[in-house]
Amino acid sequence: MIRFGIVGFGLHAVKRLMPGFALATGCRVMALSRRDMAKARASARQFDIPLAFDSAQELCRSPEVDAVFVATPNACHLNDVLVALQHGKPVLCEKPMALNADEARQMVEAARRANLLLGVAQVFRFEESTARLRGWIAEGRIGKPIFARSEFSFLAAPDHPRAWINDLALAGGGPVADVGVHCIDALRFILQDEVTRVSARAVHDEKSGGVEAAATLLLEFSRGVLGTVAVSFRAAYRTPLEFVGDIGVARADDGLTVDKPVQLQCLRGGELTATETVSNHLAYARQVDAFAAALAGRSSFPVPGEEGWQNQKILDAAYRSIRSGAAENV
Repeated sequence: MIRFGIVGFGLHAVKRLMPGFALATGCRVMALSRRDMAKARASARQFDIPLAFDSAQELCRSPEVDAVFVATPNACHLNDVLVALQHGKPVLCEKPMALNADEARQMVEAARRANLLLGVAQVFRFEESTARLRGWIAEGRIGKPIFARSEFSFLAAPDHPRAWINDLALAGGGPVADVGVHCIDALRFILQDEVTRVSARAVHDEKSGGVEAAATLLLEFSRGVLGTVAVSFRAAYRTPLEFVGDIGVARADDGLTVDKPVQLQCLRGGELTATETVSNHLAYARQVDAFAAALAGRSSFPVPGEEGWQNQKILDAAYRSIRSGAAENV
């Protein structure tokens, strides 16, 4: 049983990570850290977690912690990952991996030097929906893919519980960084292809401050697929996925959601040829169990730090494109 310590025990830990750990079979949460010790102890009592700390440094020193899950704001990831590695702890880092590709590179190189596992929590790679769509496309059900689409929107007003996502210094960007990275990674994973160039446009409003309120990205893949990503902090929650090929279409209106069943559809000539309903409720449990299995030597972790680094290169190109108004190479 792998004992995790969660660094940055905030809303994401409460809403997503702890329910995932509750369903996991190969790991458990042994410790947590929050900046305020009183809040750390209160969270530990609430979730029956044995150890509470007020810093990543103290948590990583504990011999009772086998692995560290970094769930702090994005600007803290680099330091928290390096601290964990310096204390000999393998790390699973929340997405986006860093503020930029150079930070991601530093993490990957530090993990290599320490000979420790570094993974990135791109949880949608552990979903049934993305696995089935990946399989359908690999089987040739839609023929040669031509277009791919992923969207992710939710309401994130300034009073959102994760208030830091509207702070450029802490988040590194708005919805492009926060959920655009999920869309990008899902398209890379499902298509089994790499993005070579990005064109992006963004809009700001009176609530967005230093980050974008919404954006669209055009992703050029190495095998010719054109991918579109649309993200927003101003629209109701939605996560559609769609893949258009020369003989068919594969799609899911709620392709990335973990909160309700997802209906997948395959069409040819406008006619429905296949439909399947799947559940993604085990995605967070599968993610941490996969990391635990890798630490136990039973398998390799499917989303190593190098994958997070590649996603970060694409995000960097998107933000360069927003600033330049031109297409940018990855």
